[in-house]
Amino acid sequence: MIALFHSPGFLGTNANLAADATLVISILVATLFTVGMLLARSGKYQVHRWVQTTAASLNLVLVLWMMVLPFRDTIRDFGEPPRIAGFYYVPLIHGMIGLSGLFFGLFVVLRANGLMIKPLRFNNYKTFMRISYGLYMLATLVGIGVYVMWFIIEPNPPLY
Repeated sequence: MIALFHSPGFLGTNANLAADATLVISILVATLFTVGMLLARSGKYQVHRWVQTTAASLNLVLVLWMMVLPFRDTIRDFGEPPRIAGFYYVPLIHGMIGLSGLFFGLFVVLRANGLMIKPLRFNNYKTFMRISYGLYMLATLVGIGVYVMWFIIEPNPPLY
């Protein structure tokens, strides 16, 4: 299975299958979040909750499975081989925004599903959901930037 993920990707860049799949799944999750947002605007709150919970759960799995280790390995191998500065800074920015969005989004999902402890419950869903959605969309855009930086601009793409 690991050899499969290290095989060449399907998007025609220097990326492997794992990186291409991560990009496509990230865009799918962003699409699900957008569909959920549109459902809320049309007053379909029950379906909205299910779509957002599914998207947040899929995003959590994606981050833990496909993003944390490549990020860790990149930081561990800082400067080996020599790379342009953006190779490190773009993923760092993505990680900060992405983790903020991930934690904030999971907080909202837990609250929406009645799983949050009483002192942390809130009633103003609209504000919290808008912040969460904005952070996720920004993280997705910067994540696309990571893909471009690592697998299109960088002449020595990372191996993970």
